[in-house]
Amino acid sequence: MTAATDLDRPASMPAFQEISPGRRFKNQLATVLVGLAFLAALAPLVWLLVTVLVKGLKYVFSLDWWQKSLAGLTPRQFGGGVYHAIIGTLIEGLVCAVIAVPIAIMVAVYLVEYGKGSRLARAVTFTVDILSGVPSIVAALFVYALWVTTFGLPRSAFAVALALVLLMIPVVVRTTEELLKIVPDELREAAYALGVPKWKTIVKIVIPTALSGIVTGISLAIARVMGETAPVLVLVGYNPFINNDPFEGNMASLPLLMTNERLTTTAAGEARVWGAAVTLILIITVFNLLGSLISRLTSLKTK
Repeated sequence: MTAATDLDRPASMPAFQEISPGRRFKNQLATVLVGLAFLAALAPLVWLLVTVLVKGLKYVFSLDWWQKSLAGLTPRQFGGGVYHAIIGTLIEGLVCAVIAVPIAIMVAVYLVEYGKGSRLARAVTFTVDILSGVPSIVAALFVYALWVTTFGLPRSAFAVALALVLLMIPVVVRTTEELLKIVPDELREAAYALGVPKWKTIVKIVIPTALSGIVTGISLAIARVMGETAPVLVLVGYNPFINNDPFEGNMASLPLLMTNERLTTTAAGEARVWGAAVTLILIITVFNLLGSLISRLTSLKTK
Protein backbone atom coordinates (compact mmCIF):
# COMPACT_ATOMS: atom_id res chain seq x y z
CA MET A 1 0.00 0.00 0.00
CA THR A 2 1.26 3.45 -0.79
CA ALA A 3 1.59 6.09 1.88
CA ALA A 4 -1.03 8.81 1.90
CA THR A 5 0.15 12.07 0.48
CA ASP A 6 -0.87 15.59 1.47
CA LEU A 7 -3.20 15.71 -1.52
CA ASP A 8 -5.16 12.71 -0.22
CA ARG A 9 -5.85 14.34 3.15
CA PRO A 10 -9.02 16.42 3.39
CA ALA A 11 -8.50 20.13 3.56
CA SER A 12 -8.84 21.50 7.04
CA MET A 13 -11.97 23.56 7.67
CA PRO A 14 -11.37 27.24 8.31
CA ALA A 15 -11.64 28.21 11.92
CA PHE A 16 -14.96 29.78 12.93
CA GLN A 17 -14.68 33.49 13.36
CA GLU A 18 -16.90 35.21 15.87
CA ILE A 19 -19.00 38.13 14.72
CA SER A 20 -17.24 41.32 15.56
CA PRO A 21 -18.94 43.78 17.90
CA GLY A 22 -19.09 46.34 15.11
CA ARG A 23 -21.04 44.06 12.75
CA ARG A 24 -23.32 42.97 15.58
CA PHE A 25 -24.07 46.62 16.39
CA LYS A 26 -24.81 47.41 12.74
CA ASN A 27 -27.15 44.43 12.51
CA GLN A 28 -29.06 45.49 15.62
CA LEU A 29 -29.17 49.10 14.43
CA ALA A 30 -30.59 48.05 11.04
CA THR A 31 -33.20 45.87 12.77
CA VAL A 32 -34.28 48.77 14.97
CA LEU A 33 -34.47 51.19 12.03
CA VAL A 34 -36.54 48.78 9.95
CA GLY A 35 -38.91 48.24 12.89
CA LEU A 36 -39.27 52.00 13.42
CA ALA A 37 -39.94 52.51 9.71
CA PHE A 38 -42.64 49.82 9.83
CA LEU A 39 -44.28 51.46 12.85
CA ALA A 40 -44.08 54.88 11.20
CA ALA A 41 -45.86 53.50 8.12
CA LEU A 42 -48.41 51.56 10.18
CA ALA A 43 -49.29 54.36 12.61
CA PRO A 44 -51.32 56.52 10.15
CA LEU A 45 -53.28 53.46 8.97
CA VAL A 46 -54.10 52.38 12.54
CA TRP A 47 -55.01 55.95 13.49
CA LEU A 48 -57.29 56.25 10.46
CA LEU A 49 -59.05 52.94 11.10
CA VAL A 50 -59.53 53.68 14.80
CA THR A 51 -60.92 57.14 14.07
CA VAL A 52 -63.36 55.87 11.46
CA LEU A 53 -64.53 52.97 13.63
CA VAL A 54 -64.96 55.10 16.75
CA LYS A 55 -67.00 57.75 14.95
CA GLY A 56 -68.98 55.55 12.56
CA LEU A 57 -69.30 52.04 13.94
CA LYS A 58 -72.31 52.85 16.14
CA TYR A 59 -74.43 53.71 13.10
CA VAL A 60 -73.98 50.39 11.27
CA PHE A 61 -75.51 48.33 14.10
CA SER A 62 -78.99 49.56 13.20
CA LEU A 63 -81.05 47.40 10.85
CA ASP A 64 -82.51 50.54 9.26
CA TRP A 65 -79.01 51.48 8.16
CA TRP A 66 -78.88 48.39 5.93
CA GLN A 67 -82.55 48.23 4.90
CA LYS A 68 -83.61 51.82 4.19
CA SER A 69 -82.59 54.70 1.97
CA LEU A 70 -82.56 58.44 2.63
CA ALA A 71 -85.74 59.07 0.65
CA GLY A 72 -87.92 61.74 2.26
CA LEU A 73 -85.32 62.89 4.80
CA THR A 74 -83.95 66.40 4.95
CA PRO A 75 -80.21 66.95 5.46
CA ARG A 76 -80.82 67.84 9.13
CA GLN A 77 -82.91 64.77 9.95
CA PHE A 78 -81.29 61.74 11.54
CA GLY A 79 -82.40 58.27 10.55
CA GLY A 80 -82.70 56.39 7.31
CA GLY A 81 -79.97 54.20 5.89
CA VAL A 82 -77.54 53.68 3.06
CA TYR A 83 -79.16 50.71 1.36
CA HIS A 84 -79.48 52.70 -1.87
CA ALA A 85 -75.78 53.61 -1.79
CA ILE A 86 -74.74 50.02 -1.08
CA ILE A 87 -76.77 48.81 -4.05
CA GLY A 88 -75.22 51.47 -6.27
CA THR A 89 -71.67 50.63 -5.15
CA LEU A 90 -72.19 46.92 -5.81
CA ILE A 91 -73.81 47.49 -9.21
CA GLU A 92 -71.01 49.78 -10.40
CA GLY A 93 -68.30 47.44 -9.12
CA LEU A 94 -69.83 44.26 -10.55
CA VAL A 95 -70.59 45.81 -13.96
CA CYS A 96 -66.99 46.99 -14.05
CA ALA A 97 -65.73 43.51 -13.17
CA VAL A 98 -67.90 41.83 -15.82
CA ILE A 99 -66.33 44.03 -18.49
CA ALA A 100 -62.76 44.34 -17.19
CA VAL A 101 -61.93 40.81 -15.99
CA PRO A 102 -62.36 38.92 -19.32
CA ILE A 103 -60.50 41.64 -21.23
CA ALA A 104 -57.64 41.73 -18.71
CA ILE A 105 -57.24 37.94 -18.59
CA MET A 106 -57.20 37.66 -22.39
CA VAL A 107 -54.62 40.45 -22.62
CA ALA A 108 -52.42 38.71 -20.04
CA VAL A 109 -52.73 35.37 -21.84
CA TYR A 110 -51.70 37.01 -25.11
CA LEU A 111 -48.67 38.71 -23.54
CA VAL A 112 -47.42 35.51 -21.86
CA GLU A 113 -48.43 32.76 -24.30
CA TYR A 114 -48.59 34.29 -27.78
CA GLY A 115 -46.98 37.69 -28.06
CA LYS A 116 -43.48 37.23 -26.64
CA GLY A 117 -41.16 39.70 -28.34
CA SER A 118 -43.69 40.95 -30.89
CA ARG A 119 -44.32 44.60 -31.61
CA LEU A 120 -47.97 44.30 -30.67
CA ALA A 121 -47.04 42.82 -27.31
CA ARG A 122 -44.64 45.69 -26.64
CA ALA A 123 -47.33 48.19 -27.59
CA VAL A 124 -49.87 46.47 -25.32
CA THR A 125 -47.38 46.41 -22.43
CA PHE A 126 -46.67 50.11 -22.94
CA THR A 127 -50.41 50.87 -22.93
CA VAL A 128 -50.97 48.87 -19.73
CA ASP A 129 -48.09 50.72 -18.07
CA ILE A 130 -49.68 54.05 -19.01
CA LEU A 131 -53.12 52.99 -17.75
CA SER A 132 -51.67 51.83 -14.44
CA GLY A 133 -50.49 55.38 -13.76
CA VAL A 134 -53.58 57.25 -14.96
CA PRO A 135 -55.37 59.13 -12.14
CA SER A 136 -59.03 58.31 -11.64
CA ILE A 137 -60.12 61.85 -12.52
CA VAL A 138 -58.42 61.55 -15.92
CA ALA A 139 -60.24 58.27 -16.61
CA ALA A 140 -63.52 59.90 -15.58
CA LEU A 141 -62.97 62.93 -17.83
CA PHE A 142 -62.05 60.70 -20.77
CA VAL A 143 -65.25 58.68 -20.41
CA TYR A 144 -67.25 61.89 -19.99
CA ALA A 145 -65.76 63.35 -23.18
CA LEU A 146 -66.45 60.14 -25.11
CA TRP A 147 -69.71 58.93 -23.57
CA VAL A 148 -71.52 62.19 -22.82
CA THR A 149 -69.99 64.85 -25.07
CA THR A 150 -69.26 62.82 -28.21
CA PHE A 151 -72.02 60.19 -28.18
CA GLY A 152 -74.57 62.36 -26.37
CA LEU A 153 -75.49 59.61 -23.92
CA PRO A 154 -76.69 60.49 -20.42
CA ARG A 155 -74.62 60.36 -17.26
CA SER A 156 -75.28 57.06 -15.55
CA ALA A 157 -73.82 54.33 -13.37
CA PHE A 158 -72.77 52.46 -16.51
CA ALA A 159 -70.57 55.39 -17.48
CA VAL A 160 -69.01 55.19 -14.03
CA ALA A 161 -68.36 51.49 -14.58
CA LEU A 162 -66.60 52.28 -17.87
CA ALA A 163 -64.26 54.67 -16.08
CA LEU A 164 -63.60 52.06 -13.41
CA VAL A 165 -62.79 49.56 -16.17
CA LEU A 166 -59.85 51.73 -17.22
CA LEU A 167 -58.57 51.64 -13.65
CA MET A 168 -59.17 47.93 -13.09
CA ILE A 169 -57.77 46.45 -16.31
CA PRO A 170 -54.06 47.23 -15.68
CA VAL A 171 -54.22 45.82 -12.14
CA VAL A 172 -55.72 42.51 -13.28
CA VAL A 173 -53.44 42.32 -16.33
CA ARG A 174 -50.27 42.72 -14.25
CA THR A 175 -51.42 40.24 -11.61
CA THR A 176 -52.51 37.62 -14.14
CA GLU A 177 -49.40 38.10 -16.25
CA GLU A 178 -47.05 37.47 -13.34
CA LEU A 179 -49.02 34.42 -12.21
CA LEU A 180 -49.03 32.89 -15.69
CA LYS A 181 -45.29 33.37 -15.93
CA ILE A 182 -44.64 31.25 -12.83
CA VAL A 183 -46.58 28.27 -14.21
CA PRO A 184 -43.87 25.67 -14.98
CA ASP A 185 -43.07 25.24 -18.66
CA GLU A 186 -42.91 21.48 -18.06
CA LEU A 187 -46.71 21.43 -17.78
CA ARG A 188 -47.09 23.09 -21.16
CA GLU A 189 -44.48 20.83 -22.79
CA ALA A 190 -46.12 17.70 -21.39
CA ALA A 191 -49.47 18.76 -22.84
CA TYR A 192 -47.91 19.56 -26.21
CA ALA A 193 -46.16 16.15 -26.23
CA LEU A 194 -49.56 14.49 -25.81
CA GLY A 195 -50.90 16.38 -28.80
CA VAL A 196 -53.07 18.85 -26.87
CA PRO A 197 -53.62 22.10 -28.82
CA LYS A 198 -52.14 25.25 -27.37
CA TRP A 199 -55.45 26.94 -26.69
CA LYS A 200 -56.73 23.91 -24.82
CA THR A 201 -53.48 23.71 -22.83
CA ILE A 202 -53.98 27.30 -21.74
CA VAL A 203 -57.64 26.80 -20.83
CA LYS A 204 -57.30 23.39 -19.17
CA ILE A 205 -53.85 23.54 -17.58
CA VAL A 206 -52.21 26.98 -17.44
CA ILE A 207 -55.13 29.11 -16.22
CA PRO A 208 -56.42 26.55 -13.65
CA THR A 209 -52.91 26.26 -12.23
CA ALA A 210 -52.75 30.02 -11.63
CA LEU A 211 -56.45 30.47 -10.89
CA SER A 212 -56.14 30.90 -7.12
CA GLY A 213 -53.79 33.84 -7.47
CA ILE A 214 -55.82 35.34 -10.31
CA VAL A 215 -58.97 35.29 -8.17
CA THR A 216 -57.15 37.03 -5.34
CA GLY A 217 -55.90 39.72 -7.71
CA ILE A 218 -59.40 40.24 -9.10
CA SER A 219 -60.90 40.64 -5.64
CA LEU A 220 -58.25 43.19 -4.70
CA ALA A 221 -58.87 45.11 -7.92
CA ILE A 222 -62.65 45.17 -7.30
CA ALA A 223 -62.08 46.39 -3.75
CA ARG A 224 -59.86 49.16 -5.08
CA VAL A 225 -62.27 50.53 -7.69
CA MET A 226 -65.23 50.48 -5.31
CA GLY A 227 -63.68 53.27 -3.27
CA GLU A 228 -62.98 55.62 -6.19
CA THR A 229 -64.65 59.01 -5.85
CA ALA A 230 -63.74 60.97 -8.99
CA PRO A 231 -65.72 58.84 -11.51
CA VAL A 232 -68.96 59.05 -9.50
CA LEU A 233 -68.59 62.81 -9.07
CA VAL A 234 -68.15 63.39 -12.81
CA LEU A 235 -70.30 60.72 -14.44
CA VAL A 236 -73.43 60.30 -12.32
CA GLY A 237 -75.61 62.39 -10.05
CA TYR A 238 -76.59 61.63 -6.47
CA ASN A 239 -79.97 60.13 -5.76
CA PRO A 240 -81.39 59.41 -2.27
CA PHE A 241 -83.73 56.80 -3.76
CA ILE A 242 -83.01 53.23 -4.77
CA ASN A 243 -82.18 52.85 -8.46
CA ASN A 244 -81.42 49.39 -9.85
CA ASP A 245 -80.98 50.50 -13.48
CA PRO A 246 -77.32 51.27 -14.27
CA PHE A 247 -78.18 52.70 -17.70
CA GLU A 248 -80.64 55.41 -16.70
CA GLY A 249 -81.04 57.93 -13.92
CA ASN A 250 -78.88 59.02 -11.03
CA MET A 251 -77.51 56.39 -8.70
CA ALA A 252 -75.99 56.80 -5.27
CA SER A 253 -72.85 55.04 -4.12
CA LEU A 254 -71.00 55.12 -0.83
CA PRO A 255 -68.23 57.48 -2.02
CA LEU A 256 -70.82 59.78 -3.65
CA LEU A 257 -73.04 59.70 -0.55
CA MET A 258 -70.09 60.68 1.67
CA THR A 259 -69.27 63.61 -0.60
CA ASN A 260 -72.89 64.76 -0.79
CA GLU A 261 -73.52 64.51 2.95
CA ARG A 262 -70.25 66.25 3.77
CA LEU A 263 -71.40 69.27 1.79
CA THR A 264 -74.55 69.59 3.92
CA THR A 265 -72.43 70.65 6.95
CA THR A 266 -75.03 69.27 9.36
CA ALA A 267 -74.70 66.92 12.31
CA ALA A 268 -76.87 64.33 10.57
CA GLY A 269 -74.76 64.59 7.41
CA GLU A 270 -71.53 64.16 9.36
CA ALA A 271 -72.94 61.06 11.06
CA ARG A 272 -73.85 59.56 7.70
CA VAL A 273 -70.36 60.29 6.35
CA TRP A 274 -68.68 58.32 9.15
CA GLY A 275 -71.22 55.52 8.93
CA ALA A 276 -70.82 55.25 5.16
CA ALA A 277 -67.04 55.14 5.57
CA VAL A 278 -67.31 52.20 7.97
CA THR A 279 -69.77 50.49 5.61
CA LEU A 280 -67.38 50.86 2.67
CA ILE A 281 -64.51 49.43 4.74
CA LEU A 282 -66.68 46.46 5.74
CA ILE A 283 -67.74 45.77 2.14
CA ILE A 284 -64.15 45.91 0.90
CA THR A 285 -63.07 43.60 3.73
CA VAL A 286 -65.81 41.12 2.82
CA PHE A 287 -64.70 41.12 -0.82
CA ASN A 288 -61.10 40.49 0.20
CA LEU A 289 -62.15 37.63 2.49
CA LEU A 290 -64.31 36.11 -0.26
CA GLY A 291 -61.41 36.37 -2.67
CA SER A 292 -59.11 34.59 -0.21
CA LEU A 293 -61.72 31.89 0.40
CA ILE A 294 -62.31 31.30 -3.32
CA SER A 295 -58.55 31.27 -3.87
CA ARG A 296 -58.10 28.54 -1.27
CA LEU A 297 -60.96 26.47 -2.67
CA THR A 298 -59.61 26.68 -6.22
CA SER A 299 -56.10 25.83 -5.07
CA LEU A 300 -57.42 22.72 -3.29
CA LYS A 301 -59.28 21.61 -6.42
CA THR A 302 -56.18 21.91 -8.59
CA LYS A 303 -54.04 19.82 -6.25
